[in-house]
Amino acid sequence: MLVRSLELVDFRNYNAAHLQFVTGTTAIVGDNGQGKTNLAESLGYLATLESFRGAPVDALIRQGADTAIIRAEVVHDDGRELLIEAEINRSGRNRVLVNRQRLGRSRELLGVLRVSVFSPDDLTLVKGGPGERRRLMDDTLVALAVKHDALRLEIDRILKQRNSLLKQCGGRLNDEVSLTLDVWDAKLAASGEQLGHARATLIARLSPMVLQAYEQLAGTPTPVELVYEPAWRRVGLLQALSVARTDDVRRQSSTVGPHRDDLEISLNGMPARTHASQGEQRSLALALRLGAHRLVADKVGTPPILVLDDVLSELDASRATALLANLPAGQVLITTASALPPDAHPDRVLRIRNGTVVA
Repeated sequence: MLVRSLELVDFRNYNAAHLQFVTGTTAIVGDNGQGKTNLAESLGYLATLESFRGAPVDALIRQGADTAIIRAEVVHDDGRELLIEAEINRSGRNRVLVNRQRLGRSRELLGVLRVSVFSPDDLTLVKGGPGERRRLMDDTLVALAVKHDALRLEIDRILKQRNSLLKQCGGRLNDEVSLTLDVWDAKLAASGEQLGHARATLIARLSPMVLQAYEQLAGTPTPVELVYEPAWRRVGLLQALSVARTDDVRRQSSTVGPHRDDLEISLNGMPARTHASQGEQRSLALALRLGAHRLVADKVGTPPILVLDDVLSELDASRATALLANLPAGQVLITTASALPPDAHPDRVLRIRNGTVVA
């Protein structure tokens, strides 16, 4: 998979820009605040229709404009050429087109373009709350097979209905509420068990790839362990929901299920969240992204576009050198505000200034 060109109109600080990319590694260089991350964000958005920075729609549209356009020419390994266009509107519905044909549902875009993004904010994968790690697992599952997106949406729908019922009952459990909860519990158990199994299978396959990526960065064998073992999987989700029902009614929310799971990450046998150094945590976060990238590449048969946003500033010199020496195959975009290290040999260098490509 290759992004041959990217065009931005009124996206973030870009008035109009057209960029050509090469098959290998492209370095995007510029001072802070010039638009490098915005460019990386546009590619991520075109793959998922979400900002990897968590930005709202209004923030994606250049000040003074009502609509932003992201347009990319994508070439698949089998030779298929696709034109993907996203129209982001300040008011009204956004539009997505593939080869000039409007998509009826945004999720139809999933899998058309796959992009793996690492950004400095990914430190939250290690230091942040469980939600960040659940999202990593589920986003990777969707990249592996689009069907997991439907499963994730179904669980969200069930939880919304179940939580609404719990709030409506006002902390009091009667026969009518119990019967309705039985229905939603059965639905949540069926879908939740599927997601739990998919996550467990994912982590079993992902763990050795994360270990390999971390050891390549660190330059030394280092025990890294990923553990996904929610308590409800030991007894079954339906049983766990039954046990938690009284507490759920009292709290008026669902306290058990895949929406409360966590992925435990340890380094040298200790919890990485509390015991690893800042540098080790950054390397772990990058290893998680690189491991997921390689897993998707192996399963799908073609590597996603790899976008490394400001990664060189997050690593010491030895680990930056190790990263550059072990970049995965495929198209890679690296943004940096500093001079490229001597070990960097990109196939092309683009320089950005005030939302303009100057070289």
